[in-house]
Amino acid sequence: MKNIFRIAFLCLLVLTYSCNKETIVDTPTQVGISKVAYYPSISINGPKFIAVTEGNGYTDPGATAMLNGDTISYKTSMTIDASTTSGVYTINYTATSPDGTNSDQRIVVVVPASVVADPVIIANDYSGTYLRAATGVTSTWTKIYTGVYTVENPGGSSGVGLLVVATNYSANNIQIPTQNSPYFGGIVSSSATTYNPPGTYTWVYFAPGYGTGPRTFVKQ
Repeated sequence: MKNIFRIAFLCLLVLTYSCNKETIVDTPTQVGISKVAYYPSISINGPKFIAVTEGNGYTDPGATAMLNGDTISYKTSMTIDASTTSGVYTINYTATSPDGTNSDQRIVVVVPASVVADPVIIANDYSGTYLRAATGVTSTWTKIYTGVYTVENPGGSSGVGLLVVATNYSANNIQIPTQNSPYFGGIVSSSATTYNPPGTYTWVYFAPGYGTGPRTFVKQ
């Protein structure tokens, strides 16, 4: 008899709860009492690094911005054209929604016309892997244009996978020109130095969180 009363009581509780339960809101803009937030996504079209000769035209590949499955507009931080002074430029592409902002970057190198015509610079190719013996960590150079390289882990320490632009604009002289690096979170550069064949160089790498001591690399 006790079991019968217990079962009946439980059934009454279930029935009461079912009758009083509120309907849960589930719409594209709200789930329950929570508002649904839609954040934009954005990614550049084409390469992360592009180099062009000063005075030549430049057509930016742009970016693709999306919000909740739809393409939306985006803004860029600067325009580069044929008359842009030589240097390293970081373009920010930004997409915004009422709920937030997202961005991506491209680095454009405008190379002096005299560099592109220099037979010594044309022949130079410093691509390869370099070891910093002090840390046992390597740095990788990749030539992307006459006199222009991307350098992974330029400090030879904790920057594996992080890139900057390095230039070779005269003879065997190399350096990281001043640039706003999205990889290192601020302005980076290096002291000017000489690349000594068959493959040794020493520079000071200036970047947020890095010291000012010389760093020596040897090609592997």
